[in-house]
Amino acid sequence: MTGVDILLVEDNDGDVRLVERAFKTRELPGTLHVVQTGDRALDWLHQRGEFAERPYPDLVLLDLNLPAISGEAILEEIQSGSHLQRIPVVVLTSSQADDDLVMAYEAGANAFLRKSVDPEEFTDIIQSFTEFWVSTADLPPNPDDGEVPQQNEDDT
Repeated sequence: MTGVDILLVEDNDGDVRLVERAFKTRELPGTLHVVQTGDRALDWLHQRGEFAERPYPDLVLLDLNLPAISGEAILEEIQSGSHLQRIPVVVLTSSQADDDLVMAYEAGANAFLRKSVDPEEFTDIIQSFTEFWVSTADLPPNPDDGEVPQQNEDDT
């Protein structure tokens, strides 16, 4: 499966460049889309405003430490019983706190990865998770592939 859309939610420009570089230099499968704030991530996920025509992501790569709307709040929104609940979320964070690890899994994260300060190791992490989720794991059908998501009345 190579036609997957991956949404990176990351406010650090350096980390965004590293992820983009990993996709380019390692020729990783999938299409990477980037938003840098939690509110833009929620707009993308709910296809609101400028993101109304954007594809639903098959996978979300989420930083926890975002301005305004936190990664934790985004996780909770995704797991709130809406049509978004089927999207796997991989937390990628610089946090070393075990409390963040526990919180992420309790909030519904599918994986928790700690960012490396070494650029090559960081790239290796991106490659490993991408290859697993895109090439090894079976992802649920994407609503953009003809399956219309069932929205709760609260999802508006």
